[in-house]
Amino acid sequence: MKRKLIAAIGVTAMMAGVAACGSSDTDSSSKDPKDRNETLTVWLMNDAESTWPELVKDVNAQFKKKYPNVDVKVQYQQWGDKAKKLDTALGGTKFPDVVELGNTETMTYILNGALAEIDPEKYENSDTWIGGLKDTCTYEGKQFCVPYYAGARVAVYNTEMFEKATGSKELPQTEDDLKKALAEVGDEYGKDKAFSSLYLPGKYWYAAMSYVAAYGGQIAEYDEGAKEWKATLSTPEAQKGLEHFVDLVNTYNNADKTKDEQDHANVMANEKAALIYGNGWEAGSVVEGESGNPKLEGKIATAGMPGPNGKALPSFIGGSDLAIIEKSKVKDLGEEWVSMFTSEKSMEVLVSKNILPNNTKQLEPLKDKPETAPIANAVPDAWFTPIAPGWTAIEKQLILPNMLNDIIKGGSVKDATEKADKQINELINNES
Repeated sequence: MKRKLIAAIGVTAMMAGVAACGSSDTDSSSKDPKDRNETLTVWLMNDAESTWPELVKDVNAQFKKKYPNVDVKVQYQQWGDKAKKLDTALGGTKFPDVVELGNTETMTYILNGALAEIDPEKYENSDTWIGGLKDTCTYEGKQFCVPYYAGARVAVYNTEMFEKATGSKELPQTEDDLKKALAEVGDEYGKDKAFSSLYLPGKYWYAAMSYVAAYGGQIAEYDEGAKEWKATLSTPEAQKGLEHFVDLVNTYNNADKTKDEQDHANVMANEKAALIYGNGWEAGSVVEGESGNPKLEGKIATAGMPGPNGKALPSFIGGSDLAIIEKSKVKDLGEEWVSMFTSEKSMEVLVSKNILPNNTKQLEPLKDKPETAPIANAVPDAWFTPIAPGWTAIEKQLILPNMLNDIIKGGSVKDATEKADKQINELINNES
């Protein structure tokens, strides 16, 4: 993949210019830690604030012990507007020194020179970083961000509902058996017209692309001859996956089919769904937190999602990375904070909350833990979005959700995928 990306993107001169800029904090880094009195600004997503705030607090305490006069400002962001805010900040003088990026976002910022190169040897377990995270931080053999945590999607289901309708708390292991069970669940709870045995929103593109992957399709592939990426959603394989996905949406989702997945945990918390396809940690969101339903404690479980052709449904390998901004004047402090925040000790905090760590060493035991086995075992066979220069633009323009919306509203899969391919091809090879 690295070789393909190098061939596709002619920005070697630009990156060389970035490397030549050097560090602007060389003089400060030679000072005694107790004499440092700068400010370090860290942007983390709100997941850290809501789910592992104690980790942030502990790392800040560790950092304060070494650098008593450095002011660490952790500012929490929302996924919906983070990219826009970051782009604006980077264009001005007030920007974060450290930023959390979703692993589909990193390549754009690497290519535009926004991220500083990091030395993997400064970070624990870097030799076992999960490939789906590490690859998105890598360009021309150099590393520009640090894997933070991984995520995979699984079946999240209400065991009580399944037991009442089918006689078993266990989720069926094949899709054919799952469909039979979903029909029985629908019969049991169907008096509520707002109830869905499987709540699968029509614009949920991560789920849709999992079905595309199940049929051997993909969003785009790299053409070695033309030295560029080309969209492939209109191929027979991808279209079969999309047809399969849409059939499930139309058969089992009785709610608004034109929505995305942002509130599907809330739908389950309100007992309007027996099964959703989500991140493993969303099982906790169904029960806990501001929108959770404590009455469902002990009734929400996770399992591998059965897919077509008797196989497990391939999952998107999601997650986050941490990057240091190239024009930061305190890059060395940023490196040290990130090192503490992604240490083996820190990863233990995430593991305790059933969040997948950034490395395979600490991931391995989770494959045998009932609460995390479905998620952890989904990682090795997971799929990922194209590591292409224009991918972030494709996401920002909502090309995949809009394609799905066209199909859900009755448009043909052929027309919708051909339109999406054309839009993707206009953006996917662009460096900005």
